[in-house]
Amino acid sequence: MRIALYQPEIAGNLGTILRTCACLGVPVDIIEPCGFPFSDRSLKRAGMDYFDHVDYIRHADWAAFKQTANSRNARIILLSSKAERPHHGFAYRDSDILLFGSEGLGVPLTIQEQCDGRITIPMKPGMRSLNLAVSAGMALGEALRQTGQFPE
Repeated sequence: MRIALYQPEIAGNLGTILRTCACLGVPVDIIEPCGFPFSDRSLKRAGMDYFDHVDYIRHADWAAFKQTANSRNARIILLSSKAERPHHGFAYRDSDILLFGSEGLGVPLTIQEQCDGRITIPMKPGMRSLNLAVSAGMALGEALRQTGQFPE
């Protein structure tokens, strides 16, 4: 299981996701460019002292990330507020990559079309979206539960 973040815009969200993934032993793929300097103070504040414990890869762009994902024979599962299939009803696999778009723009349609699945976290009618870090934690928790990959 992996988390992939497409062009994240808010350093605090990335820092929180890196911390979550450090605690759960889940690698992270960061698809550049980020909307902030990677050494940003808010990134470090949210990630605290967990950076030495998280396995992350920074990819120059979507093509570099996609090549790496293909070499792993991994499915790319997009989390989107516009998808119809609920995340808790999806059958995850150990090698899945959960892809999250940028906070403001999500992912372009050309990238959506390259994903192997699209799922959503159900919300009350009229609500636009959950915070990126919260969404990543919720979806990752369900995926780890289903695949039995929570740390012992």
